Amino acid sequence: MSVSLSRRGEVEPFHAMDILAEANRLKALGTSVVSMAVGQPSDPAPIRVREAAAAALKLGRIGYTDALGLVSLREAIASHYGEHYGINVSPSRIAVTTGSSAAFNLAFLAMFDAGDRVAIAAPGYPAYRNIMAALGIEVVEIELDGAAYLHADHLRIAHAQKPLKGVLFASPANPTGAVIPDVELAALVKTADDLGISVISDEIYHRLAYAAPDTTALAHSPDVTVINSFSKYYCMTGWRVGWMVLPEKLVRPVERIAQSLYISAPELSQIAAIEAFKAEDELEVVKARYAANRDLLMKRLPELGFALAAPMDGAFYAFCDVTRYTNDSMAFAKRMLAEAHVAATPGQDFDPLQGHRTMRFSYAGSYDEMVEALARIERWLK
Repeated sequence: MSVSLSRRGEVEPFHAMDILAEANRLKALGTSVVSMAVGQPSDPAPIRVREAAAAALKLGRIGYTDALGLVSLREAIASHYGEHYGINVSPSRIAVTTGSSAAFNLAFLAMFDAGDRVAIAAPGYPAYRNIMAALGIEVVEIELDGAAYLHADHLRIAHAQKPLKGVLFASPANPTGAVIPDVELAALVKTADDLGISVISDEIYHRLAYAAPDTTALAHSPDVTVINSFSKYYCMTGWRVGWMVLPEKLVRPVERIAQSLYISAPELSQIAAIEAFKAEDELEVVKARYAANRDLLMKRLPELGFALAAPMDGAFYAFCDVTRYTNDSMAFAKRMLAEAHVAATPGQDFDPLQGHRTMRFSYAGSYDEMVEALARIERWLK
């Protein structure tokens, strides 16, 4: 029997996950591995989140919800925008999603047709590129060439070369941790609006900025599409629950597509996520540990010869230039895992053109793990 294969499956693998798989294989063989490869908090979800899930599970009435999510969770998310950003967002504009991954799928499907040109920054999160490529959207990667983040001028130049339909940016960014300052964010959103370019703002690392308060793109326009998640700050990666804040005219299209693709995000996770907004005291302790890890890596990585390629303003990543040691970060990452037993992500994930020069180190683990990883790398390099 023949098996049909579409070209959609020919997208690049997510190399961070391949590195993680090899790290897990070594661990299963009894090898002590320190993973700095994946952006996953090492802490569990907050206690009150887990207690809410346990109570709901005991009742047992877990099923489908509305495609846009539980009204109570959408109201809690709307309240969060008022409390954290001072912005009034109607719950009717919020869609609860199966993690931010589903939100990106929904945004791309509802906003763009095959052949539309959508700009992203390079380096940037590989799933942006891979999902859009699978959907037949033309991805326009704007090389930052040493700039910390995407500027309005980047957008104007790319649009002048050939018109763009959309732009997607993240602040704080993955893999760099760079934060777009508020004045630059305002200019970026205004420029997109002036040029007729739709905006998607990835804000999943909000509440993990260390040098400035969070600014949402919603502060500069109600017509941007914002994507966020409970995975990062709220330590709920495996719960698979995120959200979108949508322009009014996108709500129904997103709802219609979500009904067929996902039905709804898991109800158990939605019930639990309501409590996440009440767990700030517990979560700020976790963030303080990230801050300590950040201070350590900002000092030690350059001492080891890994020059910082971007400011570590937010998230929990250090993005480094590794050309002192290699011009092939993929091979270097594999050797470092095999020989030093430290996992980190090669830059090819984030920038197909320049990624052979860089690596990303996640500092979402414990402080002791960071100390051990750096000691192992130092011994290995010597």
